[in-house]
Parts: sequence; structure tokens; C-alpha cells
Amino acid sequence: MENKIKLLAESLLFNGLPESMLQQLAAVTTERQFNRSEAVFFEGQAAAGFYLIKSGQVKIFKLSPEGKEQILHVFGRGEPFGEVPVFSGQLTFPANAVSLSASELLFFPKQDFVRLITASPDLALSMLAVLSRRLCRFAAQIESLSLKEVPSRVAAHLVYLAETQGSTKQVELDIPKGQLASLLGTSPETLSRIFNSMSAEGLIRVEGRRIELLRYEGLITRQD
Repeated sequence: MENKIKLLAESLLFNGLPESMLQQLAAVTTERQFNRSEAVFFEGQAAAGFYLIKSGQVKIFKLSPEGKEQILHVFGRGEPFGEVPVFSGQLTFPANAVSLSASELLFFPKQDFVRLITASPDLALSMLAVLSRRLCRFAAQIESLSLKEVPSRVAAHLVYLAETQGSTKQVELDIPKGQLASLLGTSPETLSRIFNSMSAEGLIRVEGRRIELLRYEGLITRQD
């Protein structure tokens, strides 16, 4: 129970809530484990609740009729996912979720969580803030995919990583390059060519998942 409460207290969703509320939240959760590449849920599956990541990573994605994958989000420790049906009234999940690595998740049953959030305005406001930030990020992703060329998308993502990781000198890719290509709406081959081109221009230096940002201002200009 203590480990659950610690995780909840550190998460963006529940940070700042009183100990009594964290205890109530922890009491209604169950722990679930998933292997790498194991499905957490599928689009159209009945949504009985949502998840919070204790360890590992989970990708949220849609599939086109032709079977092409478009990654919408990649979430890590302390981040919630699958919460949309809890608030929208939907009965099913609107996308697919698959574990990118061996992952431990906390599951929040819909009815129990709604009961708690109804009784706690602070919890409702925390949820609203997280969903608002996610909506802004999703809107930026849609704009990037629809209006920007692939090199600009790559530059924008590197700038985003620099902002979230707090470093304009280097960033660490939090997902494999193949998954990153899907997130940016391109192919792994095209992504590699763009990284090579940016390296030749002296903008970046790629060492596995670590990318040195040699000319950060140049990336900011390139993203527009």
C-alpha cells in the first residue's frame, strides 16, 4: 500500500492531494503486469476503468484500414492513460494500448474512481489540468503532422524533448527510433536520413538514443 501511495503522490495526476485521499485512491486500485509487446486494451474494447504506469512504457496508437500504425502518445512512470471514457461517457476505448517494455500498471475501476472524484473537487481539478495539457500536446502533434514537412517535425520533437528533459545540450530518446518514426508520421528509413542530414549540417550528433544538440537555435528555426 505504501508503494502505491508514494507513486500516486509523485504522479502529475494526484500530486498535492492529501494523504487521506491518496489512501482512498490506493485502496481501489489493483496492480496488473504486462510483458513487452502485450496489449493492454484494444480500440472498441469495453472500458471498465483507466491505468497509471508504475514502471515501464505504454504506447497509445490507432490503426488505419490498411494496417498502418500511427502512435498518438507514449507514456511512462506516473502517467495515466485510458481515462477518456471515464469522463466522456464512452463505453469503449477510442484507441489501442500496448506495453513497449515489461510494465507494471495500476488499474482504477471506473465506478470507484467516479465516486471518489465526485466527492473531491481537488481531484477533479487535477484531472482537468492533466487532460488540458494532454490536449495541447495532441493539438500540436496534429498541427505538426498535417502542416509541417518531416524534417520540421523531427526538429520540433527534439525541441520538445529538450524542453521536457530540461537540457538544450543533449536529449535522450525515450522510445526506439522505429516507434519515433511512427509517432512523427514517417518511416524509419526517412527518419534515419533526416538524422544523417542534420548531423551533416552540424545541428546534432546521434549516439544511439542519445542526441547531442550542437546548434539548438538552429533546431528552433528548423521546426517552423
